[in-house]
Amino acid sequence: MTALDSRDPARPPAVPGLTVCSLCVGETLGGADRRQGGQLARLRELEANGTARLTLAECLDECERGDVVVARPARSARRRSARPVWLERVAGDELTESLTTWLARGGPGHEPLPGPLQAHVIDRDG
Repeated sequence: MTALDSRDPARPPAVPGLTVCSLCVGETLGGADRRQGGQLARLRELEANGTARLTLAECLDECERGDVVVARPARSARRRSARPVWLERVAGDELTESLTTWLARGGPGHEPLPGPLQAHVIDRDG
């Protein structure tokens, strides 16, 4: 039996979470997004391929920022006091690919934020 087989099937895999504002997802690109299904389709792929658990929130109360996403630490990182990372204007193939790579490597608390995403951090402490 492999480690994967011994996992409790009732317990979700220890992957980061991603909370997305359903009201502003895709706002940054608007009609210029050529992707079928737009930004939400890109983010749904993250969940479909097991990279992150996707949660849609009606509003994250950051309406002026557009395309707000919150990367939530995986269970193991939360045990080490990792905190969620709030990001704005994360839309399109390039930024979503940076987000995907970061989350696939463990995300908050496991891996430093990639350079392309650093300019998109929302300072929630200040």
